[in-house]
Amino acid sequence: MTSKQSAGILLYRQTSDFEGAERALEVFLVHPGGPFWRNKNEGSWTIPKGEFTNDEPALDAAIREFREETGVQLKGRFQPLSFIKQKGGKKVYAWAIAGDLDPETLVSNTFEIEWPRKSGKMKTFPEIDKGGWFSLANARQFINPAQISFLDELEETVRS
Repeated sequence: MTSKQSAGILLYRQTSDFEGAERALEVFLVHPGGPFWRNKNEGSWTIPKGEFTNDEPALDAAIREFREETGVQLKGRFQPLSFIKQKGGKKVYAWAIAGDLDPETLVSNTFEIEWPRKSGKMKTFPEIDKGGWFSLANARQFINPAQISFLDELEETVRS
């Protein structure tokens, strides 16, 4: 049995409020859709990511998942980040890339589950119900705690 693995993209941008100001680093995170995540906020946001098998290169999976969860096809120079292991044992591989997108234009795939549970009724939900840009400080508050190391590594790389 193979262990579960996911691949995703940490999109980032640097902004400044006025000329000459130190550039602020922001990251793009998404909030999972569906009834389980509806009332969860802090610690539940994530990089756009999804599962893949060993038959698909991890970077290809990361780019595909980003497109499926946001509607945006990324191209450019992807910087590999160190993989992490989440609480449930899933390995998450990630790449960082500079870019920009408008969270209001997100288009996410959907999934169908029985809801309410044991009701016999199927309901469709978006994989991602919202996305947004976060300062690193705010991202550390809202991202899945296992993924904080992605933020730390990005900050170290971009600032050096």
